[in-house]
Amino acid sequence: MRPEILNPLFQSVTSLDGVGPKIAALIEKLSGPFVRDLLFHRPSGVVDRSARPGAANADDGVIATFDVVIESHAPPQNPRRPYRIRARDDTGYLTLAWFHARADYLRRLAPEGARRLVSGRVERFSGEIQILHPDYVLDPAQADEMPEFEPVYPLTAGLAPKTLRKAISGALERVEASELSSLGEWNDPGVMQKNAWPSWTEAIAALHAPHAAEDLSAHAPARKRLAYDELLADQLTLALVREQRRALAGRENRGDGAIVRKVLAASLYAPTGAQKRAFQEISDDMASGLRMARLLQGDVGAGKTFVAALACARAKEAGIQAALMAPTEILARQHVRTLSPLLEAAGMRVSALTGRDKGAPRRKLLAELAAGDIDVVCGTHALFQDDVEFADLGLIIIDEQHRFGVGDRVKLAAKARRPDLLVMTATPIPRTLTLASYGDLDVSRLDEKPPGRSPIDTRVVSSDRLDEVMQGVGRAIERGDRVYWVCPLVEESDKSDLAAAEERWRALAALFGEARVGILHGRLSAAEKEARAEAFRVGEMDVLVATTVVEVGVDAPDATVMIIEHAERFGLAQLHQLRGRVGRGEKKSSCVLLYRAPLSDTAKARLEAMRDSEDGFFLAEEDWRLRGPGDMLGTRQSGETRYLLA
Repeated sequence: MRPEILNPLFQSVTSLDGVGPKIAALIEKLSGPFVRDLLFHRPSGVVDRSARPGAANADDGVIATFDVVIESHAPPQNPRRPYRIRARDDTGYLTLAWFHARADYLRRLAPEGARRLVSGRVERFSGEIQILHPDYVLDPAQADEMPEFEPVYPLTAGLAPKTLRKAISGALERVEASELSSLGEWNDPGVMQKNAWPSWTEAIAALHAPHAAEDLSAHAPARKRLAYDELLADQLTLALVREQRRALAGRENRGDGAIVRKVLAASLYAPTGAQKRAFQEISDDMASGLRMARLLQGDVGAGKTFVAALACARAKEAGIQAALMAPTEILARQHVRTLSPLLEAAGMRVSALTGRDKGAPRRKLLAELAAGDIDVVCGTHALFQDDVEFADLGLIIIDEQHRFGVGDRVKLAAKARRPDLLVMTATPIPRTLTLASYGDLDVSRLDEKPPGRSPIDTRVVSSDRLDEVMQGVGRAIERGDRVYWVCPLVEESDKSDLAAAEERWRALAALFGEARVGILHGRLSAAEKEARAEAFRVGEMDVLVATTVVEVGVDAPDATVMIIEHAERFGLAQLHQLRGRVGRGEKKSSCVLLYRAPLSDTAKARLEAMRDSEDGFFLAEEDWRLRGPGDMLGTRQSGETRYLLA
């Protein structure tokens, strides 16, 4: 293959006619900087202009095209009124109307006595057929400028539809003029024949030339073929990365087991079989002489942090430092609290480094880290700031890995010498999606829960019984229990009827007293979040009203009640994560899923699955079955869409 054949597709969009720097900036914001990005910016709809019913037969609300003669102009006497043009065809009369239009422009556009092709949405106004702001008014000689079927594209502010269509048309012409067809077909002939798929160039052309809504469907042959290409390219890329990663020289980070045994002795519980298997896989990777790149995937409460502690102990035995990166300060400091009793019992030192650390304490911590006096550091993005240096960083652990970009991993890895990498996620993922999303990583699964975790009694309750639930909270407080109450929003919104955390906090504080009820949400500073989470953890407050910021990082082992308001609005994975905040000790725990009727079939199935099972892997598979791979993390909206067509 001659790679230069692809060069026309990787030129800047400014190489297309009519695309200057300002338009290019808008297109880059919308799809990307290259010609190829425009090719994959697929239509979201199609306008059918093929209907030509005649003025007398046009239906209200439809888009239609008319061949008319312009009869007269009627400029408005009041500038708030529209400029009207009266036209007729063989069947009757048609009014064309514009607000705030220049009279000289409209007289040039549609001179009296001239024949014009007009297209737009028809409406009946005062008994007359009218088109307000027609999409096209053309001389019949320009008829080819008005397609019968016109794709509608997603836009960004400042970018006109006509400008974008012209740019995409230029990109398609670039494909036609290139030698791409000489590349031949890269897909298996049997797959192509079985699915009756078009060639790549035919598929790209068809993608931008829909004739009906069916052509925009994910099941349209052109779309399916291009989606298959996208998935195939993704998997081939992962395979190449995996091969390159396997070839990277690492270090033989072996240990004699002495420190690991001390950590095991300090634990209150013996490791589960799944934890033993995962640690053995990690140990084998670290000792292999190749760089480890492993995903540790576990259900809520499966004991990922304990496995991470054992990995840190093995790192200490090998004479290297470990860094654990978490997405929030709360979670980073929680890891320090969890790891310290285990690792300090084995003679190791654990510290936290976050954006809050300033001045002399920070300088002292950095000096100790650079000298090798700190064995394990837990932190946020602060870990890869320029002034952070390690004596010998050899093990990188990333928690809640979906919240970090690849660039974050690279920045931290740059501070290490041939490091081993362990990434962890507490969101159970279906096996097929694990392979697709993490094909560059080896996978360890924790599918057993440690002893000491009590089952959680989950109830699905209508919001009509809110008063009963609040009374139940009062009884729980009197028993000495602590309660989470999770709401979707921070404050009331005119655009939403969802209960707000602040409104619910006021209601509960009025019942039980402000001293017993706290509130935690994303608009608080990191210090405020940690202070309130700590107050709840140690029992200074009985009820914590919160948004989903408590999904990870807030750990109160004595909390026994979780109430999730508007549970029907959350995804299964997120509901399961939230429920996992309780049931962490031996006391009986419960979870109340408050919903507002009526429920959709999917929402009902989700809540029933939550009621019937605590198995995160089962729930992940059920989530996949109910609504496909989209929105795997519940209501989270962060991060870029990974696929354009698939």
